[in-house]
Amino acid sequence: MDEAKTQARANGVTVVDLSIGASDLPPPPEALEALKASVDDPTTHSYCLKSGTMPLLEAAVEWYGNRYGMQLDPRTEALSLIGAQEGLAHALLAVADAGAGILMTDVAYPSYFGAVQVAGLVPRYMRLGPDLLPALEQLGEAELAGCKVMLLNYPNNPTAAVATEEFFQRAVELCRQRGMLLIHDNPYVDLVFGSEPSPSPLCLPGGRDCVLELFSFAKSYHLGGFRLGFALGNARAVAALEALKAPIDFNQYKGIMRMGVACLRLPREVVRRDAAVWQRRAEAMAGALRAAGCEVRMPTAGMYLWLKLPAVAAKGDDKGGETGDGADLEDDVAFCRRLVAETGVALSPGQGFGPGGRGYVRVALVQPEAVLEECAGRIAEAMRGRR
Repeated sequence: MDEAKTQARANGVTVVDLSIGASDLPPPPEALEALKASVDDPTTHSYCLKSGTMPLLEAAVEWYGNRYGMQLDPRTEALSLIGAQEGLAHALLAVADAGAGILMTDVAYPSYFGAVQVAGLVPRYMRLGPDLLPALEQLGEAELAGCKVMLLNYPNNPTAAVATEEFFQRAVELCRQRGMLLIHDNPYVDLVFGSEPSPSPLCLPGGRDCVLELFSFAKSYHLGGFRLGFALGNARAVAALEALKAPIDFNQYKGIMRMGVACLRLPREVVRRDAAVWQRRAEAMAGALRAAGCEVRMPTAGMYLWLKLPAVAAKGDDKGGETGDGADLEDDVAFCRRLVAETGVALSPGQGFGPGGRGYVRVALVQPEAVLEECAGRIAEAMRGRR
């Protein structure tokens, strides 16, 4: 899509980029003030060893304990990350040997596929059901044999689905039975629409035995460019990840970690206020699309809409295309290219999110409501052009 956006701009088209999930909201002032003060503090100018990360880790376990009622040891069950994306890539290298299997959904954040490939793991894809959760009870020996890791992400990118506590409990029990590590990538933990926090598998019965949970400051606090996160969970997994990272990096800059501490100590109302912004945007975009005749699943969390493209009959075939149900589900890339070229609206094609994403597009809600409503009309018109 980068090439398509560049070409559209070269042709004089004004591009509204809804293809990248980079928050357009401002970081908390408290975080920025912490960074500004740190720059003038000479104690932050040198390398940061493990002891220098302890203020962040202590704040992280306190935050988690207040949220989920589980007390963790910041020395052995927590680790600072230079962003959750870095943490995931290194975690896969740390906890599984090349050739091992990894259970992952067939619709997922694109960097997962690269991280799995770099680690030399073999993906075993779990198809999503109508609730956008994988049917764990349907996994057979063929899928489970040789798997060392299950990778989940809820609230989800790109589908915006939220998992239930019951689902996570089944995942924990399966991983304990099979000796697998459950890695839960949880950057959207605070972007839930409503008062209840999104479930965490770590705090459930058995979670401490098999869960490594990754958290980020990019979405909750709009600090994507500062690259900061933390891992919480199973002590063996934390130790393995720490051992792998030790010869690779000296942790993040202390000033940025102080930003993280400031964020974690903010009242919960701060993230609830920002979650309400994403909810209003989702409602505005979904409402405009529905008014234009599009089918839309209203999300309950996150900063995305996951849209299924309307069915298209294959050329010369009145009965439909390759799927046999009248749907050509493999042209979401072409749709997105045409959309940005003709209307300036840039979306993410579903194929970029894995084999289960064909025939879908993701809308990142990173513009004000009025802009999203205008874009909805252009998207709906382009969808009508497919029929």
